[in-house]
Amino acid sequence: MVSDEYRRKLEEFQNKIGIKFNDLKFLQKSLTHKSYANENQELNLKDNERLEFLGDSVLDIVISEYMFNRYPDYPEGELAKMRAVVVSAPILADKARELDLGKYLLLGKGEDMTGGRKRSSILADAFEALVGNIYLDRNLDIARDFILKLMTSDIDNVESGNHIQDYKTTLQEIIQKSSNSRPEYHVIEEEGPDHSKIFTVQVTFNSKPLGQGTGSSKKEAQQEAAKNALKKLK
Repeated sequence: MVSDEYRRKLEEFQNKIGIKFNDLKFLQKSLTHKSYANENQELNLKDNERLEFLGDSVLDIVISEYMFNRYPDYPEGELAKMRAVVVSAPILADKARELDLGKYLLLGKGEDMTGGRKRSSILADAFEALVGNIYLDRNLDIARDFILKLMTSDIDNVESGNHIQDYKTTLQEIIQKSSNSRPEYHVIEEEGPDHSKIFTVQVTFNSKPLGQGTGSSKKEAQQEAAKNALKKLK
């Protein structure tokens, strides 16, 4: 059963993504992490892992179909490599962040307190589950429109070589075109126990903040900070 408070959040989320679901209980399922289901067994809730499995396949077919038609001269091996990058966890987590998906997740208290709403693996899995839910609750055409609206630019960036994975190096190269100084990275916040920390890192140049990022490791947080700095510079 969907509580009134959470129903309002789900309705807000529907408006955000422009899709009206037939069954809000099903939408809730796609946003339910296993930690929440385990901590609230009396509610008899199912977590989103099966929907995640389905959404992964829906993403594959939609992205594959788009690339098959968009790049008719590319061999199978090249298309497979491109698809692997497009549906990789970092890109899917970015899509989840664009939707502010973490705000709507149902997480166990421990997972929530240790920064689960910001964790890339949880966000990527939830995005896949959401795709699976859209496919089942609505249809493949609506799922296709949803995916391509969000991800066409990522596909084109991967194809053109503009997809940047090492954002730190790219940021440093841009800055060093006009300065001998380098950007500096500082951990400004740590959350969670030692085995499951979430780091927030700020990147600065000449003591001026350029961007912040979070991640389950300092390296991941630094890359996210550099990525946000690059968006700001652009």
